Amino acid sequence: MNAVSPNQAQDLAWLLKGLAEEVPVIRGSVLLSSDGMMKAAHGMDRASSEHLAALASGLFSMARSAGSKFDGTNEVRQVVAELKTSQLYISWAGFNSVLAVLARGDADPSVVGFEMARLIKAVRPFLDTAARPPAAAASDRNR
Repeated sequence: MNAVSPNQAQDLAWLLKGLAEEVPVIRGSVLLSSDGMMKAAHGMDRASSEHLAALASGLFSMARSAGSKFDGTNEVRQVVAELKTSQLYISWAGFNSVLAVLARGDADPSVVGFEMARLIKAVRPFLDTAARPPAAAASDRNR
């Protein structure tokens, strides 16, 4: 597996910048681990990027739960939220990875979705996030 280590996160920001250049209605985007840790961001300040990563992780997790209950699988292709003046797209982006894109309200969903899928397909192995090691038990930390 070509999992991305934490020190490679900045190297992925150029991918998100390229996506925004392809689709100018994109206001910002975040690549995150499925547990909500931001790996790369473009178009937003750090606080907003981290907030979007946390929101995307929660929404993606709820969609996985809905899939498990009602679809027989926890595989999620995309979650879309239409806000008053924005659109939020959240897609699976590889092992333990999610891509969240915030676009203007007048964005064409088919264009945004297509370009997100194209980006993910082109570089998917590099978007994978390595599984985190289990936390040490309290008794192990005290030794």
